[in-house]
Amino acid sequence: MQADIIEINSIDDPRVAMFSSLTEAQLRSRVDASKAIFIAESPKVITTALDSGCRAVALLCERKHIEGDAAAIIARCPDVPVYTGEREVLASLTGYTLTRGVLCAMQRPEVPTVESLARDARRIVVIDGVTDTTNIGAIFRSAAALGIDAVMLTRTSCDPLNRRSVRVSMGSVFLVPWTWIDDASELRNYGFKTVAMALTDKSVSIDDAQLNSEPRLALIMGTEGDGLAQSVIDAADYTARIPMMNGVDSLNVAAAAAVAFWQLRSNP
Repeated sequence: MQADIIEINSIDDPRVAMFSSLTEAQLRSRVDASKAIFIAESPKVITTALDSGCRAVALLCERKHIEGDAAAIIARCPDVPVYTGEREVLASLTGYTLTRGVLCAMQRPEVPTVESLARDARRIVVIDGVTDTTNIGAIFRSAAALGIDAVMLTRTSCDPLNRRSVRVSMGSVFLVPWTWIDDASELRNYGFKTVAMALTDKSVSIDDAQLNSEPRLALIMGTEGDGLAQSVIDAADYTARIPMMNGVDSLNVAAAAAVAFWQLRSNP
């Protein structure tokens, strides 16, 4: 079966509204959850999403890439419509030049439960109130690279399947299982100790021996600027900091997460 190649000549074509005029909130807030979608960009990211089990709904592709960078993806999705056009038309449609010429609308996967992810995990990161999409993507990339078993986000955090988060993560949002969580303290029910990453008078260094010896740890990372709420810090089993030099008091949350993931990784 060959893919249906559909020429687009107008940025107002309703068939490609998902790639242009619909907001992130509109893409994910469909009445029928099975029709909620997200957008993945670039062949590498789309391939990673497909490998993880995500289902393609539609492709938007520069004509020259149909038999080039996008060919393998199109071959894997023969029943998915492929909308195409000249580079300038598609750039006008999306508002930017496509990364390597291809976007893919994909059905949003079902989000697992906290219990199912915590059951066999040893290291979890809880992202609390982080709304910067770039930071979310970078945290996921570090989590995948540095052995974090699951990512959990408070509902005040950015959606990991936001287009920019997915792109910045280089597809790592599909490599580490994730879900939403109301309170990091829930993880104590599954044998976890929680550690709030925060600068306080009671903070221990992340190389603290007792902290590093914990068999199951949930690292709580807070938003830029304000950091974690005092109530979250007070509820944690540990408060930890990354030692700093040259008068620098803190790192960007994504950089801090990478350092903490490496130092507090679980031992074989």
